[in-house]
Amino acid sequence: MAGVREMDRDQVAEAYGRWAPIYDLLFGPVFRQGRRAAVVAAERIGGRILEVGVGTGLSLSDYVKGNRITGIDISAPMLDKARRRVETLKLDHVEGLSVMDAENLTYPDASFDVIVAQYVVTSIPHPEKALDEFVRVVRPGGEIILTSRIGAETGLRGSIEKMLMPMTSRLGWRTEFPWGRYERWAEQSGAVRLLERRALPPLGHFSLIRYVRLSDPRGAGPAS
Repeated sequence: MAGVREMDRDQVAEAYGRWAPIYDLLFGPVFRQGRRAAVVAAERIGGRILEVGVGTGLSLSDYVKGNRITGIDISAPMLDKARRRVETLKLDHVEGLSVMDAENLTYPDASFDVIVAQYVVTSIPHPEKALDEFVRVVRPGGEIILTSRIGAETGLRGSIEKMLMPMTSRLGWRTEFPWGRYERWAEQSGAVRLLERRALPPLGHFSLIRYVRLSDPRGAGPAS
């Protein structure tokens, strides 16, 4: 896949470690509406929720207390801030926060009712591997909820995104990630069905994406 070789796990962890002290200030307001949309979507299912790329824990206080939240992130400094947030706000519904690679989740199959990954897929060195892991650890009938930047396939914007990849990969994310890449993954997986894709602010370059985990790996339908 284009751009994958320009990112690796240690590079991403180091980048977000640098972002940790100022992440809330820079990205908190920009992504607030997308974070809230993801939480609302997750709570339609509820239950045990895994937030991948939980970062500094900006979303944790948005979940209602009846849910049980687990968060993982590749960056220890980001998680340090999340743990302080949990302690300060007494977020007892947060079951645990762990440093973990999204491409190699340590949880058993079907451990969660919902997987939430906000603004993280384009920061993962091998996104399709992580998406496969999301499918593995969510139960049949559960949902995978993503907020993600959608890149352009062609045209001037697509060319600019490709040109920027060497720089943005060092910052911890890729600009080049078109919708066709999600489509190809879902088709090859055969284990999910797209429920929703809608544009989010700012500028509609980000989307809320919802997949349901099918009970039949070839798409017969979700578990009842």
